[in-house]
Parts: sequence; structure tokens; C-alpha cells
Amino acid sequence: MELKLTTTESEEFFYNSMCNGLGFVLNAYDLDLQYSDDEYKLAKESLTGNDVICFEDVLIQMLRMGYKLTIKDIGCDGEFDCTIGLEDVHSRVQRSPIKHLMDMANMRDDGDTADAILQHVFYGTYIFG
Repeated sequence: MELKLTTTESEEFFYNSMCNGLGFVLNAYDLDLQYSDDEYKLAKESLTGNDVICFEDVLIQMLRMGYKLTIKDIGCDGEFDCTIGLEDVHSRVQRSPIKHLMDMANMRDDGDTADAILQHVFYGTYIFG
């Protein structure tokens, strides 16, 4: 079965996954999220109309502004380093396992859902766990 998501849905699923599991994925798999501090600042400043701006709001805004996010693999000496842009979110979220996509679509997502979607966006498949 194949599920087609709009770019908006893909961004929403990725955003929710970051909120629900980015910290876990980074810590559990000994990874480090890297990005330009200057780009982060510009993205955050562009969100000034919001009452509350969280870390994930800025990360998704960075992608929307054309910036990249990089994961550095600390535990395996860089074997699983990768960099993504917004086009990767648009094309890879929908390639996540259908179970997790349906859980996200039906608002039954959890840490496992977030982990699966984040790994599929960054790596195109399960790498860890």
C-alpha cells in the first residue's frame, strides 16, 4: 500500500515527529543535530508573529527557508552522517512504514512513530533499532 501525502502533510508529520521524538533519537543513537547558528537566528526572527516559538518551530522554518539540517553520527565515527533539506521531508515522510503514517494521520502517534518517521526522513530507512 502506498500513501501519498501533500507537502503540507509531510511537513506536519515531520514537525510532529521532531516534537515527539527528536531528543530521543539523538540521545538513544548517539547522534548530534547540527545547523548554522546564523541560519537558526534568521529563521527564529522570521517567526516573530507567534506568541510561543519552540525549537522545532525554528527547525522547520529553517528548512522552509532553504537551509539544511545535519545529523552527525558520534557513536559510529561518522558512518551515519547525513544532511537533509525540505525536499527530503516532502519525498521521504511518505515512504515511512504505513503503520506509522496511519498512526500519525489518526493522531495515535507516539515515540515509535516519531522514531520511524525521523529515521526515514534522515536516512531513507531504519538504521537504528
